[in-house]
Parts: sequence; C-alpha cells; structure tokens
Amino acid sequence: MGRSGDGGDGGGEDARVTVVMPTYDEAGSLPRTAAAVLGLPLAGLRLLVVDDASPDGTGRIAEELAREYGTAGAGGGARMRVLHRTAKDGLGRAYVAGMTAALADGADWVVQMDADGSHPAEAVPRMLREALTTGAGLVVGSRYAAGGSLDEEWGAHRVLLSRFANAYARAVLGTRIKDITAGFNLWSAAVLREVGLSTLDSAGYSFQVELKYRAVRAGHRAAEVPIRFGQRAEGVSKMTLRTQLESAVVPLRLRLRRR
Repeated sequence: MGRSGDGGDGGGEDARVTVVMPTYDEAGSLPRTAAAVLGLPLAGLRLLVVDDASPDGTGRIAEELAREYGTAGAGGGARMRVLHRTAKDGLGRAYVAGMTAALADGADWVVQMDADGSHPAEAVPRMLREALTTGAGLVVGSRYAAGGSLDEEWGAHRVLLSRFANAYARAVLGTRIKDITAGFNLWSAAVLREVGLSTLDSAGYSFQVELKYRAVRAGHRAAEVPIRFGQRAEGVSKMTLRTQLESAVVPLRLRLRRR
C-alpha cells in the first residue's frame, strides 16, 4: 500500500498546485497549453515555466503570457512565472530547478507536465482528487492503466518503442506502476522534500523513472489515473539517441545500487 503522501496544509481542492513545465523551442504550443492549464477550475493553481534559453523565443513568449495572466484572486501572487536557465541542460535538471522553486514558493502539490499539448490539462483535477481520496503522494497520468490510451496517429514503431521502454523499466525495477516512464505526474510536496531532488542522478527523460522509483522504495503510495496521451501540437520531439541510451542504462544502475 505504501505510506500516505500528506500534502500538509494542501488538504483540499483549494490547495496550492503548481504545474512545472520545462520548455525548449515550444513557442508554437506554449500559449495554447498555458491557456488550458490556467483555465482549470482550481483556485490555487499556478504555472511555472522553466525555459532552457530556447532559440525560438519561447522564454520571451512565456514572459508575455505571465504578464497577461496577472495575479491570482485566491491568495494573490502571480498565476504564471518563468524560470530562465542559461542553456539546454537536460529535462531532469530542468525539472529539479522548477520543482525546487515551486516548493520554495509554498506549493502543496507539484505537477509535471509537457508544454507540447500531449498531456491533457483537464486530467489535473482528477489527479488531485485521486491523491486526496487515496492519500497517495504520487499520482501518475497513465497511458497504460485500464482506460488509458495513446493517440491514434502514433506510428506502430513509436508505440512499440514506448511500450517496450516502459515494460523494460518495470521489469528491471520490479515496480507495480503501470506507466513508470510517464512524464505527467502529480506529487505531494512532502514526498518531493523527502526524496531529495538535488540528489537525483538522471539528467534526461530517465528522471521520470528515477524519481518514481525512489518515492516507491521509500514507502510512499502511488496511484494512477488513466489518460489519453495525445500528439504534440507543434514542433518536433526532443527525444535523441543519447536520451534513449540513458533511459536504458538508468534502470539497471538503480537496480544494482539497490543490491
């Protein structure tokens, strides 16, 4: 079952929920995704964009959006903020920077979410309700839980690669989480503080696996909410051969370290 992921003062749907959204060359998709997130019926919702010095001006567009969205009615403060990093340094490190900033700003819950439109923003309230109902400190927006699905436009090769990578990581780590590689996750602040973000090793996409694995190994309860994982709205995938190789090596390293 695992331990409860109590969010401290965030014990209701008016809790402070911060969506952390790393960006690199997402100028075409960010305005639409930001609108979907900030249109959710959650009074304490905030959006934190972590931009890695995007050449296409994503950071500038994010700042413009932050000014447009202004301050929140409940509790005040900016509804959207931008954290600028000086270089493209890996998805994992961008998330560590963003999550650390969100915790320092008083977030009760932190959501990991892509800027490209593939993650359904409307699932965030369901994920929060699942956490509050079950006491889970981690809720995964799951492609592979019962009721989850992938966009019909995904090619057979991409579907096979995604399913294989997920099955491989699950088998090596012996986890019950059906979508261990998922990038759409809700975390309680308490779990993130205990796991120790600054001590994580993974720089790339395998950060998703390492963070979940550490939380579950520490005894925290995980739940999954089925989602439909869509196609990116604009731009191209950031998945490279290097990130794929890292994703293959990290589960083995985590398993050997446990032994």
